[in-house]
Formats: sequence, C-alpha cells, structure tokens
Amino acid sequence: MSDCKKIVIIGPESTGKSTLSNMLAASLKSIFVPEFARTYLEQLPRQYVEQDLITIAQGQLFSEDSILLQANQYLICDTDLYVIKVWSEHKYHRCDSWILQQIAKRKYDLYLLTDIDIPWQDDPLREHPDTAMRQYFFAQYQDIVINSGIPFYIVQGSPEERLHAALSAIHHSN
Repeated sequence: MSDCKKIVIIGPESTGKSTLSNMLAASLKSIFVPEFARTYLEQLPRQYVEQDLITIAQGQLFSEDSILLQANQYLICDTDLYVIKVWSEHKYHRCDSWILQQIAKRKYDLYLLTDIDIPWQDDPLREHPDTAMRQYFFAQYQDIVINSGIPFYIVQGSPEERLHAALSAIHHSN
C-alpha cells in the first residue's frame, strides 16, 4: 500500500520491541514485520558470523516488502537495518556497504525508540545484559533517530504505557 505509514520500533536488546510491535499492530488493526534475525538465528546450527548479517538484512527487507502488501494504513516494523548496522559495527568494527546502501534507500515515517527502563529478560540470543552496555546501545540508537531527520519518540514504562505513548506519537505525527 503506497500511502501506508511505516513505523519502526528500534532499541537495544530486551527493551520490548517485539511486544510493542504486536500490541501496536493489534491496536491499529494492521500487521507487523517481525524481526527476521530472531527467526534466522534460532534455526542456525552454529554461531553466527559477519556474513550472516547480510543474509539477515536481506531477509528483513524481503519480509518488510512482502508484508507491506498486506498492511492497512500502518506498517509496524520490529526493527530495521539500523539495528544490523549498530550490531555489525559493535561486533565486527565495520558494516558492509550493501547494508549501508539499503539504509539510505529505505524511508520510514516514524521511529519509536524503546527505553532500557524495563528489566532484562534472559534469552539465548541476547548478548549484553549489563546496564552499561544497554545504556551504550540506547545511546547509539538515540543518536541514529536524532540524526535521521525522521520524527521519533522514546517510549518508556510498562507495556501498556508504551502502547499508549506509541499510539499518541503515531496520532501526533499524522
């Protein structure tokens, strides 16, 4: 749908991105693009390597393009390629040029940045439970959204408070 508003949920690990994506899609009677990395990594029979990040990025974009065809007025994206960029630069000290090119091509309407104000939930795919690293990654994403030129809001609190703040941000950005 060409007039569909694309909303990206972005933030560090274990900050409620998937929960908020689900809740927003239900509230807006729309659909969301799940985080492809989770599906990919859960099925990977080995530790991931740098090349896997390109595969993950391709899968995320394919999912986004496919699901966009089913969306109503809103498409909720559980992360975007900035998450892969931040992760790649942190873990491998670089980001593949293809990922950077795709970031430059993609346009979104609103970023919802999830704060680290909720407790860490352990998960085999998550790597940085310590508060300092959560703050570091939050600062990385905050810098990205500030410099993106795209409206953004920081969502905090309980899942219900985050949903209310997100819905308010969406309606104010219309």
